[in-house]
Amino acid sequence: MKSVLFLCTGNSARSVLAEAYLNHAGGGRFKAYSAGSQPAGKVNPLALQLLSAKGIRTAGFRSKSWNEFASMPLDLIFTVCDNAAAETCPVWPGKPATAHWGVPDPAAVQGSDAEKRAAFERAYVALSRRIERLIALPVETLDRQTL
Repeated sequence: MKSVLFLCTGNSARSVLAEAYLNHAGGGRFKAYSAGSQPAGKVNPLALQLLSAKGIRTAGFRSKSWNEFASMPLDLIFTVCDNAAAETCPVWPGKPATAHWGVPDPAAVQGSDAEKRAAFERAYVALSRRIERLIALPVETLDRQTL
């Protein structure tokens, strides 16, 4: 099983969506986590509503610091926002493979509730498509460099 950490600044929307989707769709081949460099303190309610509407479990999600994972061996780390990608990350044990999957922040969208929900849907679709590609890979047989 590959351990995957999704990072963002606030850990309130994109990284949570990615964590939830990979754990839901990964078929037991992955264990996903999410964290932020500056946690917002709570998960955005629109992220939880969207996940629930998609039939994805939402219990137990919270906004947490990447420091909680600083000593955890990880296989893959994805930054999902430009801020986190530009920050100096902790030194992760085992030197996991890293990549940046930039997705616009749905929590930053101003406007009607419908416009905000649409932004969360767009972020979810972008992340789920990338995660589906990850799931399709034979990750168990790929070395770190290939990943």
